[in-house]
Amino acid sequence: MSGKVVVVGNGMVGQRFLEQLAGRGEFEVTTFCEEPRPAYDRVQLTSFFSGKSAADLSIAKKEFFEQTRMTLRLNDAVLAIDPVRKVLRSARYREVAYDKLVLATGSSPFVPKVAGHDRRDCFVYRTIEDLEAITAAARRSKVGVVIGGGLLGLEAAKALKDLGLETHVVEFAARLMAVQLDDSAGRLLKKKIESLGATVHLQKNTREIVGGAERRNRLVFADGTHLEADLIVFSAGIRPRDELARGAGLVVGERGGVRIDSHCRTSNPDIYAIGECALWDGRIFGLVAPGYQMAEVAARHIAGEENVRFLGADLSTKLKLMGVDVASIGDAHGAARDAASYVYTDEVVYKKLVVSADRKQLLGAILVGDASDYGPLLQLVLNAMPLPEHPEDLILPTRDVTAKKGLGVDLLPDSALVCSCNSVSKAQICAAVRAGCTTLGSLKKQTRCASSCGGCGPLAKQIVDAELKKQGVAVTNHLCEHFPRSRQELFHLTRIHSLKTFEALIGRFGRGKGCDVCKPAVASILASCWNEMVLKPAHAPLQDTNDHFLANLQKNGTYSIVPRVPGGEITPQKLVVLGQVAEKYGLYTKITGAQRIDLFGARAEQLPEVWKALIAAGFESGHAYGKALRTVKSCVGSTWCRYGVQDSVTMAIGIENRYRGLRAPHKIKMAVSGCTRECAEAQGKDVGVIATEKGWNLYVCGNGGMKPRHADLLARDIDDRTLIAFIDRLQRTSAWLENLEGGIDYVRRVVCEDSLGIGAELEADMARHVASYECEWKKAIETPEILARFRHFVNSDEPDSGVVFVTERGQPIPA
Repeated sequence: MSGKVVVVGNGMVGQRFLEQLAGRGEFEVTTFCEEPRPAYDRVQLTSFFSGKSAADLSIAKKEFFEQTRMTLRLNDAVLAIDPVRKVLRSARYREVAYDKLVLATGSSPFVPKVAGHDRRDCFVYRTIEDLEAITAAARRSKVGVVIGGGLLGLEAAKALKDLGLETHVVEFAARLMAVQLDDSAGRLLKKKIESLGATVHLQKNTREIVGGAERRNRLVFADGTHLEADLIVFSAGIRPRDELARGAGLVVGERGGVRIDSHCRTSNPDIYAIGECALWDGRIFGLVAPGYQMAEVAARHIAGEENVRFLGADLSTKLKLMGVDVASIGDAHGAARDAASYVYTDEVVYKKLVVSADRKQLLGAILVGDASDYGPLLQLVLNAMPLPEHPEDLILPTRDVTAKKGLGVDLLPDSALVCSCNSVSKAQICAAVRAGCTTLGSLKKQTRCASSCGGCGPLAKQIVDAELKKQGVAVTNHLCEHFPRSRQELFHLTRIHSLKTFEALIGRFGRGKGCDVCKPAVASILASCWNEMVLKPAHAPLQDTNDHFLANLQKNGTYSIVPRVPGGEITPQKLVVLGQVAEKYGLYTKITGAQRIDLFGARAEQLPEVWKALIAAGFESGHAYGKALRTVKSCVGSTWCRYGVQDSVTMAIGIENRYRGLRAPHKIKMAVSGCTRECAEAQGKDVGVIATEKGWNLYVCGNGGMKPRHADLLARDIDDRTLIAFIDRLQRTSAWLENLEGGIDYVRRVVCEDSLGIGAELEADMARHVASYECEWKKAIETPEILARFRHFVNSDEPDSGVVFVTERGQPIPA
């Protein structure tokens, strides 16, 4: 097949169409995009406020258009279509001819026509440009409000919270997410969102927006009440963008949308419509997965395949809204005749099953607070699989921890659609495993399964593991061949049995002499449990290079030295000493992103000499070389800043001095901000503390680096003593929280409410750590057998003559 194909719109669905059409024929393809950038991931739009850039969100790579020779016209809106002449007119290119035209114009935000809706600082939440404008306005704002309590509204509310604003959600209906949830689920969702710091106003009809008395804007409601805010975001639904179709005389629905058939053709057989602008069987599909299916159908049909059809799509969805897991599956409201339901709730989670009258088929489900059963329940609905004898067992907590509930992946038919975003079936996953995929990561690369919204990831991983077992591949979480147990199990065994050495642990629970995998792992476990000097004779052989020399190895064989600077506060005298030491030993100096000063280029035999000079000036090890607490970053807080409401520097110094030297399976970073402007970036740290007028808000499980993650709010407005007690009880980081059943709510019950009764024990453990702390650099220079380690050659005191530097910008760097 060949011909001229023109696509109007380069959003997620428009880009998927191009990818599906590539390689299916010799087409001359032109796509128009009215935005200044190509397709990006609107599903993950909120992550823009967690540090992702426009480039991170992009799904249309430059090389795609180069390799396919498709033409992309950015910043060029299509103005009109002439279906008789088969040309369209754009703002920048006068006329472009087509043989086949594809409308992928998407939707636009619905803004209620209330008086004042166009006032300054009123925004919609749709494009990256919208987000940039909201971010700029937030810098001069304190209170933000979102009009709309649906999926998009709650996403927008999270964005305002991420920007540090006092956040309100105004919803016309009697519950949040009225389309997806019932009254009980909506009530629990409201409770959870308000516990995270947002205020929800239900059954509020905004009559007008006027100037406020204390804030820049005032929302006036029909019931006579009002709410003031600086910044307003409209997120009250979407409307299909069908204006081009109307102008071209195509048939549209009464409430909007371009009417299409099962081949995604409009009333004009040479014009197709896909995504949120398309109306199929009277329905608009506002999710990306149905849009992707339409894109594939349209591309294949244009390429000459007559047997492909779009026959509707499942609108089930799983989301994390402001940190709360929410899922809606199938007939969630029980609209089917004689449908029955099973409900379980403990005011922490809400789970509802909608079943057929004979209790043999699952029709729908609602999950709030814990959506871990989403994958299996969705498959039961999609594949009309029979329910177990007692359907309620699928949602009730099990008392027998060894008992399995729900759907075994072996029962899934090969045709089961696991990833609806990318149309990946169970059969395709199994085939990929047989072709060599052994992990979820490799599966994503080969099939794109779980690479879009990620909701199918847990189920896909189960299928991968099950298929590997069928092939005789052992799927275990054992640490290595010497320890037939997981790392977590070894940690517990070490603690319970008070095992203090590698020999004691492997002698009792392992076999052999160990390897390069288990030795450093056990070294980390021992350090975390007992806080002993890592270079003691019993522990030294287990350490990796950095811990072996208490410094960070660099690419030229030298080491970097990072002294601790608690809270980032340092005296002029100490700054002078750092400069003198760097000058004396010819070290490269750089200020780190964590408010410390890094000294690069020290040879192994120089390390003790540098440490002596630093310790004499009052410095100590910053543990930049170890899996331990690195820093507690801070802003200047109320001491200097006119916006600060608490003394963030004093708090940061106190926290850092308390947890210095604390070893863990991972490096730990913390931060304290003196107000909600968040200059210390506390919400991107393992533990983040943000000052409020009433005390401190405590955030946990944030992450920077390769996989950024916004922290979750654990406790709000707590005093100094409570803050330290809660931090004492923390043990894990972001990746763990995402897989924890019950999520942040469970952590809150254990840490803040002491539901397991272990709070005193955890605090006592931390007190022992504080009492046993000693600077590892000081201990090393005071211990002759440790000091003897710091030489480049085993049989000589000569330095490494192969280390050569050159000067750049006045500093030494590796040659």
